[in-house]
Amino acid sequence: MTHTLTPHSHDAADSVDDALESSAIGIRAVKISLVALGVTALAQAAVVALSGSVALAADTIHNFSDALTAVPLWIAFVLGRRAATRRYTYGFGRAEDLAGLFVVAMIALSAAIAGYEAVMRLIHPVPIQHVGWVAAAGLIGFIGNEFVALYRIRVGRRIGSAALVADGLHARTDGFTSLAVLASAGGVALGFPLADPIVGVVITVAILAVLRTAARDVFRRLMDGVDPSLVETAERAVATRSGVRAVRNIRMRWLGHRLHADVEVDVDPDITVENARSIAHDAEHELMHEVPKLAQVRVHCCVSRSR
Repeated sequence: MTHTLTPHSHDAADSVDDALESSAIGIRAVKISLVALGVTALAQAAVVALSGSVALAADTIHNFSDALTAVPLWIAFVLGRRAATRRYTYGFGRAEDLAGLFVVAMIALSAAIAGYEAVMRLIHPVPIQHVGWVAAAGLIGFIGNEFVALYRIRVGRRIGSAALVADGLHARTDGFTSLAVLASAGGVALGFPLADPIVGVVITVAILAVLRTAARDVFRRLMDGVDPSLVETAERAVATRSGVRAVRNIRMRWLGHRLHADVEVDVDPDITVENARSIAHDAEHELMHEVPKLAQVRVHCCVSRSR
């Protein structure tokens, strides 16, 4: 088996411009979400100081940690805009995936703190004051988190950032746990003071569920995992191109919010180098149009001896 290798990147300048633009959009998204969640958490913290609600304290801690997850994402988007070097030949897009480790760590920390406070209040109950304010703060938490969730998810899907989408889903879960604070306030108002620490435990469990999902997604990115449907889409797009006998192998990996691919295809053994180059270029062009968020692709034409 002999190989005629014809690597060729499609519209490299356009890909660089798109990557820079998407990083700028990501930076703007984390700035806005940082401010929105920071204001939400500060408003809740003021009510916690007045009321002593552990359920609201757990929710406030989680909202603060969620706001802080915007910082490493911000840094990662900035790093991702740097050009590749002789040491980091693929560029710095992986920084976005590494930022996911910090997100996971912050979620784990918030779960530990919230769980500890809830258990301590179950053992040593503390009266809850200003129940109405606690309920209002829970509603504020839901509104602030849902706004951030919608914004992060929309922007994340637009630019192809799994980290930003996951952080948006994290914020949405926080919003629903904020609604649970309303249940806590209602239980206290009805004469059941243990409703507050019990809801704190429920919130802790919800945080752990988010932690499991976030850890799984971060692990997959760091292990170069991709959605199998993307591979199937690429395989169909290449297999139908003129001159391609078979698709031998497809490799894909995410570097931050941009997808990179290497494809090996079988071509006729009597084909000329020029024709092989033309087939590779045609396949690359088709892949750039069919596979979303694909920043760079190289098609390698391999000579097939089978008839």
